[in-house]
Formats: sequence, structure tokens, C-alpha cells
Amino acid sequence: MTKKQKNVLGEELELCSLDPLTGWYRDGCCNTDDNDKGYHTVCAKVTSEFLIWCKEAGNDLITPHPELGFPGLKDGDCWCVCATWYAKAIEANKGCSVFLKRTHENTLRIIPIETLKKYAIDLS
Repeated sequence: MTKKQKNVLGEELELCSLDPLTGWYRDGCCNTDDNDKGYHTVCAKVTSEFLIWCKEAGNDLITPHPELGFPGLKDGDCWCVCATWYAKAIEANKGCSVFLKRTHENTLRIIPIETLKKYAIDLS
């Protein structure tokens, strides 16, 4: 990656999490490329309710997979969640808080900014 990627506000994408280390590139940011079919672009502060819903819906983010560099998530962790899964969570009324400044602009291909703003915890 040569140039800085943008967030949903059109600004430089900010760091999502280094602990646990997140991102399509495992660089702490919700950066993406054309190979990222799931759009790992939403920087979410996950809740137990969201994680349990995801697991029941078929996307287990709780169970660690060290061989994949995945620690397993717990309540309060920040993680680059797939925009497709986050959209499903919103539909199921299980959306958790998101950081707009840390969420990649490609998220807007899946979820409108007005919807994301309802879950934003970094709107001033």
C-alpha cells in the first residue's frame, strides 16, 4: 500500500486496534484491497450481544484461531468487522458501536453513512 486509505468521512483512515491486532492486513487499520471480498472495513467496538449473535448466525468471532492470528474477541474489543456481517447485524437489531474515523470508505458500498452515524461513537 502506497497511499493512505480514506474513512467514511473522506478523511485519512485512523487506527482501529493493535490489541487485538486487527485488519485485513493485520496492521491495526481497516485498510482493504480488491481481494477482501468480505469488506473487513467497519471498526466496531464489539459487545457480547453482537458477538453471540454473530456466532449463532454463523460468524464465530469468539473462538480463538491462533493458526490464523485470530485471538478471539470479547466485549469491548475493537475489530475490523466485515461490512456485510455488520449490515446483517443492523437488520437483526444487534449492531454495536462503530468508529467512523476508523471505518474504511468502502463500507459505504454496503451501508449508507446515515445508518452508520446511528451507531457512531466518535461523532462530535
